[in-house]
Amino acid sequence: MSPSNPPKSDVALTHPDRLYWPDEGVTKQALAAYYAQVWRLMAPYVVNRPLALLRLPDGIKGHQRFFQKHAWKGMNAHIEEIADPQDGDGEKLLRISDFDGLVALVQSAVLEIHPWGTTTDHWERPDMITMDLDPGEYVAWTAVLSAALEVKARLEARGLAAFVKTSGGKGLHVVSPLAPKAGWAEVKDFAHSLAENMAADRPETYLATATKAKRGGHIYIDYLRNGRGNTAVAPYSTRARPGAPVSMPLDWQELNAVSGPAAFTLDNVPQRLKARPKDPWGDFFDAAVPLE
Repeated sequence: MSPSNPPKSDVALTHPDRLYWPDEGVTKQALAAYYAQVWRLMAPYVVNRPLALLRLPDGIKGHQRFFQKHAWKGMNAHIEEIADPQDGDGEKLLRISDFDGLVALVQSAVLEIHPWGTTTDHWERPDMITMDLDPGEYVAWTAVLSAALEVKARLEARGLAAFVKTSGGKGLHVVSPLAPKAGWAEVKDFAHSLAENMAADRPETYLATATKAKRGGHIYIDYLRNGRGNTAVAPYSTRARPGAPVSMPLDWQELNAVSGPAAFTLDNVPQRLKARPKDPWGDFFDAAVPLE
């Protein structure tokens, strides 16, 4: 998976030695170098998509933490402002169109990238469904793995392909590519019904509502990532958490060998890229079909 010629950027990094993950020794320069390694794999999931960005100018141990969907003072020109076609008078949204844009995000201390499930070529027709499996307290990791396989089976029974990645947080994401035909309401309704059906069939295991009081011992199947304007962390994006974890695309065959949702980090991703020459999501968009 490792590209032989990582892309170069014209964006200058100021203070390249600034520590974003102090305990891990991960600097701004190191984050840019990581993204150069994975750019070819990551690009389809972040380019020309409206973005929500988690910025931590002082790193993960600093007090400043901004979840931003709109421009900020001094924003690099490689981060583009775009008008939402449904909100022409509102604040403009953000996107990137190339590797310079990604490095500009690194320069701006963006440590998490959360795209919409569509591109700006077809704003109103999503090109993916994301089912976020979020375990409550006392849920074994093996139960999350089983939940992912159940989501996969249910999606495939509806004629959809299913791909899986670690969230870099607490759980797993199961993602289906879509031919961009159905609208936001239809896609969200489909995701909602899938979550509701799983919760109805196994109420002792799954929840389709984010009721805090009931979360312990259950896996919340978060379908809300699929509404217009909602986001999910991008494949290969880092997470602003201890250990510098990454949301890592996986092959279904390796799922049971994954030790947890934060198993992949900036420290071990380079070895993974060398050890697994095949992109596990290489045929993601080729597998897209319309949601019937």
